[in-house]
Order: sequence, then C-alpha cells, then structure tokens
Amino acid sequence: MIQISQNCIGCGKCVSACPFGALSLSNGKAVASNACTMCGACVSVCPMKALSLPQTGAVKKDLSAYKGVWVFVEIADDGQTQKVRPVGFELLSKGRELADQLGEELGAVVIGDNVQNFYAEIAGYGADKIYAVNAPAYREYNTLAYANAMITLIRKYNPSAVLFPSTFVGRDLSPRVSSELFVGLTADCTGLSIAEGNLIQTRPAFGGNIMADIKCPDYRPQMATVRPNVFKKKIIPGKTAQVVSENIAVPFEAGKVRVKETHFDPVNTQEKLDEAEVVIAGGRGMKDAQGFALLDQLAFKLGGAVGASRAAIDMGLKEKEKQIGQSGVTIASKLYVACGISGAVQHTVGVEHCDVIVGINKDANAPIFNVCKYGLVGDAKAILARVLEQLKK
Repeated sequence: MIQISQNCIGCGKCVSACPFGALSLSNGKAVASNACTMCGACVSVCPMKALSLPQTGAVKKDLSAYKGVWVFVEIADDGQTQKVRPVGFELLSKGRELADQLGEELGAVVIGDNVQNFYAEIAGYGADKIYAVNAPAYREYNTLAYANAMITLIRKYNPSAVLFPSTFVGRDLSPRVSSELFVGLTADCTGLSIAEGNLIQTRPAFGGNIMADIKCPDYRPQMATVRPNVFKKKIIPGKTAQVVSENIAVPFEAGKVRVKETHFDPVNTQEKLDEAEVVIAGGRGMKDAQGFALLDQLAFKLGGAVGASRAAIDMGLKEKEKQIGQSGVTIASKLYVACGISGAVQHTVGVEHCDVIVGINKDANAPIFNVCKYGLVGDAKAILARVLEQLKK
C-alpha cells in the first residue's frame, strides 16, 4: 500500500489522480484503502512529496544457490502414440548454448507416462540431466498435477532459469508455476542471451514496433516461454544424460478435473503451418477468395501449406489459426512465399527463421523486400497465374 507521511496537507490532488479510487480524504489527510495497487500515479502529483512507494530491494536475496538452465520438454499424445514436441528440442539446443555461457548444467524436465522411451532422444540435444516424473497418473495433462510437480522440482534443485514452450500446455503451465514461486515470466520470447549472469529475454513490445530486452536480476528462477520455430535444433552425437527420477504424488486437488473423453480431428500434415517445409501466404493484396484459390493451387503443386497475414484474416479470407506473425504462428519452413503482404514487423517476426523467403508485391518499397531473398514487383494474382501455368508444363 502507498505510504503517506505527515507532510500531507489534504489538497486532494492524489485522490483525483488515483485510477483505482483507492485514495480518499479523512480529517484533512489522504487515506489509502486496500484497492491500492501501488501504481505510483499519486506520487508524482503530490506537491508536498508526502506520498511514496514502499522501499524494496534493500535486502537482496542470495542467488548463489541457483544453478542450471532447465527446459520443460512437453510430450505430445494424439491418443495412439506419444512423441516429444519438436519445440522441446529447439529449447534444449538454445539452452545448451546458454548453459555453456553460464558454465552450468542443462536440465530437461519431462513429466508423463513411459517417458523413459525419450531419454536418449532428449540427451542427444544437449541435456546433462533429465529430471523425470514418470507415472500413469501423469499420462493426461492436468494443470494442478503438472504445476505441483514442476514447483516441487524447482524448490528442490534451484535452477537459475526455466524455459517453457509457447504451446497450449506451456502457456497454461508456466504462469501457474511462476505465480506460485513469485517470480517473473516473459511470454513469447524471440531471443535469449546471457549478460552479467542474467538471462536476457527478448520479445516484441508496443505492437511489435520495438524489441524489448527483459531481465529479472533479483529473483530466481528466471522464466520465459518461447514459440516453436524460433531456435534451430542441434543434435550432439554421442551425448548422454544422467536421469534423476522423482516420485511426486498427484495432489488431491488435481482430481477435481478429469478427462472423460478425448477426440482428435484428423489433420493433414500439409495443413500444419509450423511443420510444413513450404508455406504460401496471402495478404490484403490477394483481395478476395479467388486470389486465395491461387495460393491453394500453388501450395498443392509444391506440397505446402497456406497461411495468411492478419489483414487477410480480418477480411475473412482465412481462419484465425492460419495467421502467421506475432499474434499468430511462427514458421521455419525451407521456402516461404509472401503474396500481397506488405511485410510489417508484426508479420516478419513470424517468418524470419525461414530458409528462403520470396516476396511478391506491387509496391516496390514494401518492407517485405527488406527481408526476402527474392522479390517480384507486380500484381500478385497475375504473377501467381503465370507461375501456375509454368508448373503445369
């Protein structure tokens, strides 16, 4: 709660400045209620300097006991087979790099049933230790059960950093863990590095107009989520890992949620943007459904998937799940063709890891030409029609 000194003269300026209605006047003095969030809006308007935020950080916590970079490795289950989500290998490869810079170990946390089948594969991407919670009760993802297991492991072994994938599971699990441990969490990072022993977490901010570097120097572990296809996978031949098995009981509260039935819709591999080797995407310049029909034809010829920019999604030309960019899917295909897409940073942040980018736009000054390897200036619909004619031959 905001602190109010005897210098208060009851002028009321802080009362009108408080966005939460947490301040009022009583007996000629300002009084704060429990609605105060310590936002500090009142501090700057007080002419008597009578308001202040509580002092923090006077006693710094000893962080020397926190060592090691951890990666939560998610096991995907389609009802028939289990496999490690590829983003787990991407995070392990990046985690190996970060751990080497810190001179610490890289740990992989894997929770599930029969996870021993994946130990060798996980070790091959750089893990020094595998912290395994292996039991039938963990076959299905349960927020409370998984969060309890992660929190128990973190409190026991004190890692300095924990990385999660920005998947449905990772986005659900990581904030539950961070709030329980009372540490920060940076979401949807596009870059990770080390500076002065701290994890520097880079992500787009202010609508993607700037890239913000975020660090948490006073608390451990440092936590972040990372989208799939942001980092490259790197196999280390012959790498082995020590397995640390932990028996962690599922808390009683987890029983409040039970999976009664699971249904998986069949999905053509070519429709998965994050796994496709070729992606053809359209933007506002494709104009209508006929324009996107050309994209479908080209994708079919090249064995690829079709995506869209946010502008095209807003026009109703594609479903929301086909959006590529900061607020959509991040891809790392071998070939990416952007048709009628201007190339705003909110879009290009989702395709910057593609091997070859081709841009087609009638505006020669479109930003997409700053990031593509090959650029074609002209009407995208006319150019695609000619390309399709050549492919038919």
